[in-house]
Amino acid sequence: MPAPDPAHGAELPPFAGITSFMRRPATRDLAGVDVAVVGIPFDGGTSYRSGARFGPRRIREASAMVWGYNNALAVKPLDVLEVVDYGDVNVIPPSITETMANIESEVGAILAAGAAALALGGDHSVSLPLLRAHAREHGPLGVVHFDAHPDTWDHEFDDRPYSHGTPFRRAIEEGIIDPSRYVQVGLRGPTLEAGDWQWARERGVRAITMDDVAEIGLPAVIRATREPLRGPIYVTLDVDAADPAFAPGTGTPEVGGFTSHELLRLVRALRGVEIVGADLVEVSPPYDHGDITALLAANLAFELLSLMAVRRRGG
Repeated sequence: MPAPDPAHGAELPPFAGITSFMRRPATRDLAGVDVAVVGIPFDGGTSYRSGARFGPRRIREASAMVWGYNNALAVKPLDVLEVVDYGDVNVIPPSITETMANIESEVGAILAAGAAALALGGDHSVSLPLLRAHAREHGPLGVVHFDAHPDTWDHEFDDRPYSHGTPFRRAIEEGIIDPSRYVQVGLRGPTLEAGDWQWARERGVRAITMDDVAEIGLPAVIRATREPLRGPIYVTLDVDAADPAFAPGTGTPEVGGFTSHELLRLVRALRGVEIVGADLVEVSPPYDHGDITALLAANLAFELLSLMAVRRRGG
């Protein structure tokens, strides 16, 4: 039987329809909407390879391959949640501060309308204004942060305070993150200084490195990740948490990361957590091969939607 709408609908074949996220309606009418998927095509905060500005578009295209039912979580999120594709934030490529102001304002409007935001980046600098908008709505946030890097450096470029390596330091300094409810998962690789991982730890952040993963195993990592999570939680997922073999299309690849399956397990393990918002960042299509990074990102975004649906359903 042909699909009732030739443009939209997750039941369409992957090659058909308009490539909004999971072919959801593209609209800014938020009446009755539970989750708005919003693109943030900005990569002016990168310190190595640019290209993440093309991430939201390619993730949307890859999402056409995501079928509607999540077998691992036993939920069909689009049957539980009203989801729309909100389109993209208006970014200003030469100005990170103006772009961040636009992100905070536009996502703030989504939250004020009663919807949750699932943001597709863009580089990791976009997380700071996203956190600001969510903290204004929910107060200081707990955070689950999947990443190869801590992104708590003070400055990457002379005395400029904002880049994709500084968002969580600024967020802690601004009091919009509660460090005792903040966990970093997947840290690895060389750093500039011996103490680059220590600043956050000294303030109470729990940091789980890939060496920790190898030593204690994934089930123990899952338990350690969940232990500090209470109250409103924001999830931020840098695709470079995955090993470059599974996610080559990213701006700052680090060897020795998670497999795709391990990342899926880690995200699914957040079942029941009070997730109030999320972002998925650092997909850089110019460095991707066969869209494998974009496909991983689209599936991880689907897992985040599924978690929101499971909690809404009460499972």
